Amino acid sequence: MDNITYVLYICFLIPMALSLFIMQKKSRLTVAFILIGTTVCLLASEVNNHIYLNINRDMLYFTTTVSPVTEELLKALPILLYALFISDNRQKLAQSAFAVGLGFAIMENVIMITQNLYSIDIKWAIMRGFGASLMHSICTVAVGIGISFVRKKKKLFYCGTLSLLMLAITYHSIYNTLVMSPHKYYGIILPICTYIPLLLFSYKRKTPEK
Repeated sequence: MDNITYVLYICFLIPMALSLFIMQKKSRLTVAFILIGTTVCLLASEVNNHIYLNINRDMLYFTTTVSPVTEELLKALPILLYALFISDNRQKLAQSAFAVGLGFAIMENVIMITQNLYSIDIKWAIMRGFGASLMHSICTVAVGIGISFVRKKKKLFYCGTLSLLMLAITYHSIYNTLVMSPHKYYGIILPICTYIPLLLFSYKRKTPEK
């Protein structure tokens, strides 16, 4: 990656990290996981770049077969560790997982902007916002919510966690396949269609019972 990517990363990492010391606990958790997501994205980018340079495959194969695996595994790792050692509260896991995906998406957009500065426009930004950016958060939040169900069930924990990762990887791969095909707009619609029921579910849980 270009040095400018790391420069931009450091520019928002330092003030956001310093803000953690004055934020309330709930806000601090969200911002912390956004920062974790951006860091995970940098790590995933380096891993993907190394793999891509060492396999004899084209970009289509790589983005539909390899990168969904590395990215979803790395994104899920902080959520899994949080559930194992800190809290398996469903609401906290869902919010933290969405924040990891959000941070990952922000950093991925920064990387793509620095690499394609003169070939992108507002349309590209809108499509990224509703497409890939939302997709990353949806994949991670699905893993987070799922882990809250299987965390306390020892017989289901390992196979359940693996199934959740496979779900996220498959969803990610389907999205990448669609956006790299002549039907790329279906790929952009996919995260939106998934986000709407997730949003309704979230609001329903927050609404107090009468």
